[in-house]
Amino acid sequence: MAQVESTTQREIAARPEDVFDALADYSGTRGRLLPGQFSEYEVREGGDGKGTLVHWRLQATSKRVRDCLMEVDEPMEGQLVERDRNSSMVTTWTVTPGSAEGASRVTVTTEWKGAGGVGGFFERAFAPKGLARVYDELLANLAAETETETETEGRAGA
Repeated sequence: MAQVESTTQREIAARPEDVFDALADYSGTRGRLLPGQFSEYEVREGGDGKGTLVHWRLQATSKRVRDCLMEVDEPMEGQLVERDRNSSMVTTWTVTPGSAEGASRVTVTTEWKGAGGVGGFFERAFAPKGLARVYDELLANLAAETETETETEGRAGA
């Protein structure tokens, strides 16, 4: 079995703290960000960052559905790590300052132990691209959510 990895990155015109808070808000914002490939979303414990236990089903391809029960940790500032109790899958979200003042760079990396043989070859070849499309849509939703909030807050303070 070989390690499979998918990484997606996006620059967002919102402060890193606001972007991270939106990602870590599993009981509120996170559910609104999920694209159609996610279903049965349910927070089972916690709801805000470290200590959260959240369930969802992820259909990254037409044939593959993963039942995910994710334990959330915050090993360092600006980072969320979701470990699946049902598989070897680990997703790491990292929010750092972006290239412009008040902007953020969000990187999401998902890793898991892939299948062996011919099936594993196809998994390593195609799964990362499919998952990248899913997370690219989620990051676009995150940008829309946080950039709108930042613009609204900016106008309210003016």
